[in-house]
Amino acid sequence: MTTIQGNPARKRPVNLTLNEDLVLQAKGMTNNLSAVVESLLADYVAQHHEERSARKRQAEVTAIAWNAFNERSGSFADEYSTL
Repeated sequence: MTTIQGNPARKRPVNLTLNEDLVLQAKGMTNNLSAVVESLLADYVAQHHEERSARKRQAEVTAIAWNAFNERSGSFADEYSTL
């Protein structure tokens, strides 16, 4: 996954509501909880973008296939059209 280590973006404090016991456990595992959370958030955002791109590509492939079928076979509605 992509992380934003070295990204020169400005940082700012934010408020989060997290499980206190979980935060205490995590602080015992790292001396930089902010960096861990930022890395996990960057991974989440990258995964979300990849999933959206995959859905967009699938929609494009489906539209191409449907248009090709429609060109070969015509529309199902053609035989019922009154136009």
